[in-house]
Amino acid sequence: MAKLYIVPTPIGNLEDITLRAINVLREVDFILAEDTRTTSHLLRHLGIEKPMHSHHKFNEHATVSRVADSIAAGRNVALVSDAGTPGISDPGFLLVRKCVEEGIEVETLPGATALIPAVVQSGFPCDRFCFEGFLPQKKGRMKRITELSTEPRTMIFYESPYRVVKCLEQLGEVMGTERRVAVVREITKKFEQTVRGTISEVTAHFKSHEPKGEFVIVVEGYDAKAGRTAGDDEPEEDE
Repeated sequence: MAKLYIVPTPIGNLEDITLRAINVLREVDFILAEDTRTTSHLLRHLGIEKPMHSHHKFNEHATVSRVADSIAAGRNVALVSDAGTPGISDPGFLLVRKCVEEGIEVETLPGATALIPAVVQSGFPCDRFCFEGFLPQKKGRMKRITELSTEPRTMIFYESPYRVVKCLEQLGEVMGTERRVAVVREITKKFEQTVRGTISEVTAHFKSHEPKGEFVIVVEGYDAKAGRTAGDDEPEEDE
């Protein structure tokens, strides 16, 4: 039976694609690409020629049934996004759901995604974390930040370079400017950088250094003990 393959692609460094991903892209009948121009560049680098069809957030509602029908008819299909793992802040969920509903097998390959290296190198606890993706741009944005202000787990956000400073200011307004953050940009690329410090310090950095590239903001979780006096943390005396 044919399958839908979810294939992660590099988020910057083209060497990060897996051997298994290359083999799948070579063997499927066609590839669904978020942007065929971006995927064409990757396929040329890999020496792969394969038919491609567009599958992005503006047409995915209209195309999922047709794609599912193609797989049911015996055609193997790979879904890729411009970078990273499809479905993670990228198109993919609707097609996977449709295939599951139709009894079509879905096989997801492990691979590149920006949030994992960002949270690991942040220096914050990463055994448990809260991935929020992109915050709402307008309606509900401050409400969501307020809801997360007492989240004890490390939090991860994606943000565009044009809104990084504004996002940090909003986080500081609600969570306090002394909350620690790690802002990671251009993961796996030549100018990869991690800026760590308080929200106040990191905001000041990006006000004086123009934000460029793709950004991941990692915020330390809320510590209920942080507001207590030092005396409250002293060990109890033995009885």
